[in-house]
Amino acid sequence: MTEDELATIAVDAMIEVHRELGPGLLESSYEHCLLFELTERGLKVERQVALPLRYKKVTLEAGYRIDIWVERKLIIEVKSVETLHPIHLAQIITYLKLTDNRLGLLVNFNEKLVSKGIRRVANKMPE
Repeated sequence: MTEDELATIAVDAMIEVHRELGPGLLESSYEHCLLFELTERGLKVERQVALPLRYKKVTLEAGYRIDIWVERKLIIEVKSVETLHPIHLAQIITYLKLTDNRLGLLVNFNEKLVSKGIRRVANKMPE
């Protein structure tokens, strides 16, 4: 599957989770439920994947963790905050660069309509 096909499935799963739970819960709650929905859709999904930082010949365990990694092609960063800030966008851009992945989704479940809280983030691919 392409990144775009995975993203379409992921957005549908995000909408389903938000429809069931609504806004106002902890990020971890949405993360677990989204993991369930993506797995139910037949995707290989990993949660809280440690991401080391490689600098020249040094590998640093810097504490970075990918919230949800779908098929090792799509990174999903889950938030439940009042407002997304530039640091949230910078975080997912960094994860895309460190993994050499091309597409990520930043989702804020703390929205009345979750579709308003989903941002597509591209790395080396057309927006």
